[in-house]
Amino acid sequence: MIKRINIYLKEMYPVLPRLLLGFILFFEIYFLVILTANVKGINIGLQEVVGAITVFTFLMSLRIADEFKDYESDLKLFPERPYPSGRVKKNDLVVLLTVISVITVVLNLAFMNNLIYFAILVIYGTVMSLWFFSKHKIQKSLPLALITHNPVQLILNLYIISFACLKYNLPIFTFNNIIILFTLYFPGLIWEISRKTRAPKEETEYITYSKIFGYKKPTKFIMLVMALDVITTSILMYQLYPVAVVTVVVSYLWFLKQGMDFIKNPNRFKLVDKVIIYEYVTELTVVIVEAIFIIDKFAGV
Repeated sequence: MIKRINIYLKEMYPVLPRLLLGFILFFEIYFLVILTANVKGINIGLQEVVGAITVFTFLMSLRIADEFKDYESDLKLFPERPYPSGRVKKNDLVVLLTVISVITVVLNLAFMNNLIYFAILVIYGTVMSLWFFSKHKIQKSLPLALITHNPVQLILNLYIISFACLKYNLPIFTFNNIIILFTLYFPGLIWEISRKTRAPKEETEYITYSKIFGYKKPTKFIMLVMALDVITTSILMYQLYPVAVVTVVVSYLWFLKQGMDFIKNPNRFKLVDKVIIYEYVTELTVVIVEAIFIIDKFAGV
């Protein structure tokens, strides 16, 4: 069983990269909350580690839940994957899901201060994995699946924000925190739509937004959401390091050109590749600004 689980993790959820991603996402939001609130002292300890691990295990649990939800379609569309191919058994994934769930619950009960928000996260993730008890309706509708499933990132962001606020005695639902909530939500939404927006000649049996709406409408929607992302990110960056706003805006203008080129000729490149470049630039900008601000404020540089 352990060997099969290792196969699954290696191919579908590489532990070290995803663990690093969990820590980056947690601390990116964590520092945005306390830096924009002008917190005087930062005290990082075991709670922060537990919070980052929770992000890692929660996203893993969603990945495993998707294996069960999409098993029938994966047999047809992605038969080479570990679970559909039979290289990994259902019981293997059940055991893995049980272990990480128990560990996550115990760690949060023992160390975290935001148990109400953790409970909301767990409940939403659970009912989402059960198609909100409407599998026959949601599974057949890609837009409905997006509307019901994608907000889980908002709940995860709120979990992190609530922890930081409760630790430093800050109000949770402030203007800045709402901006942070959505700023770290937009990239996931944009990526989700862009990876399912293809040129006509690249369409397969796999259901995509471009197959439903054509490739132009999803592309325009991505550019619109990205504009909102630029606005919210710029609001935060202006408070911490105004010069960084230039990088954010230039990145959007660059993608706007790419999006318009894709609308004219969708065969030139994959839209998702351009989205990934934009998101790397903007997210890296936020992380660098946080690092500069922390060094400048707390190290006296």
